[in-house]
Amino acid sequence: MFKGYSLLKYTIKRILQLIPILFAITFLSFAMMRLAGSDVVEQKMLNTGQVVTDAQLEAAKAELGLDKPFLVQYITWLNDLLHGDMGVSFVSGMDVFDTFISKLPATLFLTVTSIVLTVIISIPLGIISAVYKNKFWDYFIRFFSFIGNSMPNFFVSLVLMYILGIKLRLFPIISREMSFESVAMPTITLAIAMSAKYLRQVRTTVLDELGKDYIMGAKARGVKFSTTLWKSVMRESLVTIITLLALSIGSLLGGTAIVESIFMWDGVGKMAVDAINMRDYPIIQAYVMWMAIIYVTVNLITDLSYRLLDPRIRLEGTGNE
Repeated sequence: MFKGYSLLKYTIKRILQLIPILFAITFLSFAMMRLAGSDVVEQKMLNTGQVVTDAQLEAAKAELGLDKPFLVQYITWLNDLLHGDMGVSFVSGMDVFDTFISKLPATLFLTVTSIVLTVIISIPLGIISAVYKNKFWDYFIRFFSFIGNSMPNFFVSLVLMYILGIKLRLFPIISREMSFESVAMPTITLAIAMSAKYLRQVRTTVLDELGKDYIMGAKARGVKFSTTLWKSVMRESLVTIITLLALSIGSLLGGTAIVESIFMWDGVGKMAVDAINMRDYPIIQAYVMWMAIIYVTVNLITDLSYRLLDPRIRLEGTGNE
């Protein structure tokens, strides 16, 4: 019998594991950015094209606290974070938390539309490919999935821009607002790549279930194949499908930097790319923490979903209830 206490204990254990992971990730990202060889002050001065004296450069660094040793900078930032202050952007001067929150709705919108379109494409095509194994539809679907999986997102983005944006004029090339019209091409770009990969996984999972003895037993009893497929095969395949979707959601919530930058979609991914280019450390640290929290949370939710969907799966540390 499922024990709520064991599930709660497991959940708390996984949440506590987030603390050292966050510390390690933020420390490493802080160190790697400092090893890049320049900082936000040098980047801003370089972009102006003006001659800047060493004294002016040092004064600007001191104003932002960049003249202090690395460990002092990290501890100062960490202390502020633990007191609920994520700092201000070195570039815009705006509060980091407010900046991050302002970009999040666009990324959430792109995530939802991409996942929905991916599900609509990959699950039906994966099932059709499995049902018609080694027949025309199977070869046809697998051929196009191979092509879709081979094309990088930036190439797909450029092709869609040319065909849908320039030639057919169906969608705007540059996203001007958070609307279905503006999000269409970024969504299609992401869905093509994810669907090409996931429909093959769905096909493999469904084929594995179709080869089991209970399928033959259902057929011998005269149960309709469609009934067996949707009530039994798909139920058993849900664990794999949910895993794929969970990983996709985690990746998309982190912001698909290339796609967002190409289409000028003003989300978290584009914010991170801009921050990295300008060495805007507070924004970068906020993004790194966001990514770490997402992946730990998504993995935890996936583990709990396993247990609810398939009672045969035992969560680590819950024992044999």
